Amino acid sequence: MQSLLVDGKSYDVSNIPEETPILWVLRDYLNLTGTKFGCGVGSCGACSILLDNEVVRGCSIALKEAQGKEIKTIENTQDREINLLRKYWIEEDVTQCGYCQPGQIVNAAGLLKTNKNPSKQEIIEAMTGNLCRCGTYNKILSAIEKTSKELV
Repeated sequence: MQSLLVDGKSYDVSNIPEETPILWVLRDYLNLTGTKFGCGVGSCGACSILLDNEVVRGCSIALKEAQGKEIKTIENTQDREINLLRKYWIEEDVTQCGYCQPGQIVNAAGLLKTNKNPSKQEIIEAMTGNLCRCGTYNKILSAIEKTSKELV
């Protein structure tokens, strides 16, 4: 049996073709729909997940590449950075349409796992690959800065 560890839970993925992008494994096979489909080519960041705590685009990583690694998604309820970011996302009223927000939060969590106290410029650089059609970038920046202060 092939299994996949997602948000602390093991899933049997032996019936899924190994070339299937993780995004579709999560959404179509495991019914974990918090991770969103955006562009399909890894450019927008809507499908961002953590693979062994490294930010990757779920649409660009095949199931076979994730085997034996831990995946964290926006649906993770145990991850400290993700949970704190959610708290400050709400406090800062970041969400408008909300579609990109799962990817934004997961991407920010990846940054904060490697740099608990990033500068404004480091945050901007880390978040550059995540697009927000509603333009809530200033609120996103503020939420990440507040999260960072609570982490240190």
